[in-house]
Amino acid sequence: MSASHDDLTALSNIDGDTPTLRLFALLELICSKDEFVSLQGLVAETGLPKPTVHRMLGQLESGGFLVRQNDGRLYGTGVRLRRLAENILINATQHGARHAILKHLVDQVGESCNVTALSGNEVVYLDRVETSEPLRFYLHAGSRVPVHASASGKMILSQLPVSQRHKLLAHAPLSSHTEATITGLEALEAELDRTRERGYALDDEEYLPGLVCFAVLVPAEHGRSNLCVAAQAPALRMSADNADDVLPALREAAAALAEVEHEGSVSTEQETSA
Repeated sequence: MSASHDDLTALSNIDGDTPTLRLFALLELICSKDEFVSLQGLVAETGLPKPTVHRMLGQLESGGFLVRQNDGRLYGTGVRLRRLAENILINATQHGARHAILKHLVDQVGESCNVTALSGNEVVYLDRVETSEPLRFYLHAGSRVPVHASASGKMILSQLPVSQRHKLLAHAPLSSHTEATITGLEALEAELDRTRERGYALDDEEYLPGLVCFAVLVPAEHGRSNLCVAAQAPALRMSADNADDVLPALREAAAALAEVEHEGSVSTEQETSA
């Protein structure tokens, strides 16, 4: 049993002229949720026949875009899909403008700076510009750091509802990387509350000994942001007391990056409608 073309295209959330486009439409629907999805739930939401949705989920699972959970009933995003999203962000057409903003930020604060995004329970570096100082910590675009032990990770987590944070953190061990790493869920929640209240996050040697980092969110036009801009330096040159020296430049860069992201999305919409 299969659905006709008219049955499929009549549904606003699962449409497309080809089977491939309809698969991507289903994938878009799944990615819009902050929870695992089930076959029965997708059937109820889309109105598509159960065998059709089952076949589509099987195709996405076999391609590595979705992964079935241990209970066999629920589906979540797969590694291949997350890698695809990261590569799109890293190699976006806005990369040149983003990199120029980071260079200017490094000139202002004199330390290495990066743009980051949340990916699963890690933070991935989308772009980075190193300081010219001889003493520095070398990281690069594509590097990953733990969400609970990084300034960017804590900044992004701080804006999420508590229930969503718990889903993300409950099944991932809060591993210790240094003596300063926060490894208790209650203590981390308190730190996230402080982060949200003050509007910036601090990594005070929590991931690497001797490394201090400040991060702020890149404002999103709608809803929550998944982007941060951060500055990091050896503890010999930077400490928690340097917030007032670093934050104005970070916030200026965040506003400029938000404008670049907005311009990129508008350009894409115009090209699509042309």
